[in-house]
Amino acid sequence: MRLFKRYTPSMIAKHISRLFKGRIYIDGIGKFEFDQGKLMLPEQAEPRHYRTVKEINQEIMRLKYVHA
Repeated sequence: MRLFKRYTPSMIAKHISRLFKGRIYIDGIGKFEFDQGKLMLPEQAEPRHYRTVKEINQEIMRLKYVHA
């Protein structure tokens, strides 16, 4: 599990796209799992989780198209 002390979507997206599957913890937001290169919603999702997942997954897609 990787711990991110600061919420930086681009750095988190790079980590997820490199490892493809695993878990992360973002300080102040919570625990997340990612699979197949996408961040997944936690079971007890709150509005901040939805925003975080959407923003990071958009960043992952942006990274894919920049490198394609």
